[in-house]
Amino acid sequence: MARQSDTKQRILQTARDLFASRGVQQTSLQDIAESLGITKPALYYHFTSREELIRSIVTPLIDDGETFLTRMEQRADVTALELVEGFFDFHHRHRKDMMLLLTELTTLAELGLIDLVMAWRARLTTLVFGPGATLDQQARAVLAFGGMQDCTMQFPDAPVEELRAATVTAACAALGVDA
Repeated sequence: MARQSDTKQRILQTARDLFASRGVQQTSLQDIAESLGITKPALYYHFTSREELIRSIVTPLIDDGETFLTRMEQRADVTALELVEGFFDFHHRHRKDMMLLLTELTTLAELGLIDLVMAWRARLTTLVFGPGATLDQQARAVLAFGGMQDCTMQFPDAPVEELRAATVTAACAALGVDA
């Protein structure tokens, strides 16, 4: 018999797969249970609600992003290149769950997660340009960091080092900093 953590991980992976193929709103907890060959009450043993299940999927992404940004904000010597490279690595590592975030904005907004993720770009802009960033600088940061996020999802089969090099170079150019 599978340990609880194994079952919980299987539920999370099955939910990710079904959410990605059908959408969060179109996937019921019954669908997830049936796909796993377990009962709905067994699923409820691990996750008391759909919201808890969704949060369990996106929380590692949120925690990792917060850890990265906090670590960068605590450093006085952080460079724009380090921010860009670190942000690429973060997005590439979490690209599948980021797709869930982007395709299910309404669901995630209801859970209060979108505002947090959107605030990351403002924090990155402040790290690159300072607290008084001009509109031009803010726009370049949104293009650089948003474009980087999009590239990790748009080119899922590209060799990671090749994609990293191209994306970091393009983001640095958008920011007007050396790569």
